[in-house]
Amino acid sequence: MVAAIARCREPLLVVRDASSRRLGLAMGGEVLSPGALGAGEYELVASLPPLYPEWLGDRSFCEAHGVRFPYVAGEMANGIATVAMVVAMGKAGMLGFFGAAGLGFGRVEAAVATLRDELGDDAPWGVNLIHSPNEASLENRVADLLIESGVQRISVSAFMALTPAVVRCSARGLTLDPAGQIVRPRHIFAKISRREVARPFLSPAPDEILRALVASGGLTAEEARLAAKIPVAEDITVEADSGGHTDNQALVALLPTILQLRDELAAEYKYTRPIRIGAAGGLGTPGSLAAAFSLGAAYVVTGSVNQAALESGLSDEGKRMLAKAEVADVIMAPAADMFELGVKLQVLRRGSMFGVRAAKLYEAYVAHPSLEAIPDALRTRLENEVLHTTFAAIWEETRTFWEARDPEQNAQAARDPKHRMALVFRWYLGMASRWAIAGETSRRADFQIWCGPAMGAFNSWVRGSFLEDPTQRGVVQIALNLLEGAAVMTRAHQLRTYGVPVPAAAFDFRPRPLA
Repeated sequence: MVAAIARCREPLLVVRDASSRRLGLAMGGEVLSPGALGAGEYELVASLPPLYPEWLGDRSFCEAHGVRFPYVAGEMANGIATVAMVVAMGKAGMLGFFGAAGLGFGRVEAAVATLRDELGDDAPWGVNLIHSPNEASLENRVADLLIESGVQRISVSAFMALTPAVVRCSARGLTLDPAGQIVRPRHIFAKISRREVARPFLSPAPDEILRALVASGGLTAEEARLAAKIPVAEDITVEADSGGHTDNQALVALLPTILQLRDELAAEYKYTRPIRIGAAGGLGTPGSLAAAFSLGAAYVVTGSVNQAALESGLSDEGKRMLAKAEVADVIMAPAADMFELGVKLQVLRRGSMFGVRAAKLYEAYVAHPSLEAIPDALRTRLENEVLHTTFAAIWEETRTFWEARDPEQNAQAARDPKHRMALVFRWYLGMASRWAIAGETSRRADFQIWCGPAMGAFNSWVRGSFLEDPTQRGVVQIALNLLEGAAVMTRAHQLRTYGVPVPAAAFDFRPRPLA
């Protein structure tokens, strides 16, 4: 049975033995007319057609994005989701997003140019646009770049509300085809983890934002008129307990509520095109993918497991640390990009003190109005045990950095000592991820590696297989094995619902090199 179930691309028959009434499986053979059973003949109970990994999600996802598989490699920040990773995914018939968050404008511009050269404008690839409340000008510049460069897929993340930059990405270039259907020049993937955040993306853009954009020249009147008839995003990624920014939600609870909201708003606004709801967070085994698809996910998005892939921008030392992680080896820590707001993200705990040390900095930030107000004893501990340098040295480096990137940050720090303190503490949070990317061994204990429980689950699943070795973890091999295993497990579950006594081993797909 286990061997037959694994051959999911072939038709499979459920048969019953006439004498014992036991159910079994058969492949091939000849279907006879009803009548008395002869020797070596079995009663046909059910027939299952072939099941391909390509068919696990919503067919409209593959059609809309020109991909073979309903699978996305998510946009790990600071370029950890590299150009090489996005190219590998695109060439394998899958979708990848470049991790633009945290990078300077020049790096993002260069990555977009390389992706256009490597894959072409119409191939399946995309770029991340992350909400940057502390750098609104950078958010708008990146949005302009993506629009003007003709990037057709933009994954917007960490947005708690719509901004003009998101609406411009969604509405710029909207036209009508000869049949009167609205044509989108680019697709917006909205990553959300709450119902109240999902609603604006599932609804048409607000009139006040559209009017303001028309007034400023950001949109034409016709583009605004068409934008009022369609949702801001037609691909919504429901993010559960993931690495990085996360609300630690359970996918089995969150996804059904967003599917219900999608259906309610589709009826309210009388949409004529499907809105696809994808799943992300906690997806590190075939079983988790199969569960997401069975809940109704149109596509799946992986993140943590790709950070350990060969094409990842993380250092080899960081990848080795990830390869040792267990499910519970994660911790919540302050986020560099939303430090002042108290926003947290999920990081690797095993082998790193970053989570604990970053928490100490945030506690000091909340408790004191400025760097100068921090008691001498606490200041000494933070400089010696966390930062390993002085506040003054960090401020000089920080001031120089912002002078080149966003001088307004320095001006605000001069007016507000609390903001100056935030910039100094954010230096550690920002550098900790860069040390992990560069493999700065002297700061190994400070590595900030975004990681969710999926990484530990993946490590447990691949133990004893070729994927246990970090040097074998190509992003495409990870994807193909997860999808193949999900298809096999889906077939096993189908048979169990027909009453077939499926062996437990049928749900234990082992990784293998796949073409």
